[in-house]
Amino acid sequence: MADALEIEALWEDFHRVVNMTSAELAAWLRVRDADEETEPLPEEAGTPTGQHVLAILQKRRTDLTDEDVRVMYQVVDTVDGLVDPENEPEPENTPEDTRRRHRLMTLGHDPLKP
Repeated sequence: MADALEIEALWEDFHRVVNMTSAELAAWLRVRDADEETEPLPEEAGTPTGQHVLAILQKRRTDLTDEDVRVMYQVVDTVDGLVDPENEPEPENTPEDTRRRHRLMTLGHDPLKP
């Protein structure tokens, strides 16, 4: 596992990019997977990465595993690659914007949230 300073920096970065609460993310994962006829069990809703982000949000920093650290790096890299907070354009109502927002929300980042 990484050293304490590296974990501290990663923890801060992860919570900077994951701007949804665990309740908001859990609700989004359930909504995302629901369809007209079925809805998954709450603990089974969403992508594996989305579920892992939700689990990390419910942990203390001292309880992180190596797999948690790997997922946190992945989430930070993905969100930072898709979002430029300094130059984030005003949201448009195009299908591409909606897909991008939904992908980010599955990782715990809502670009429309201040």
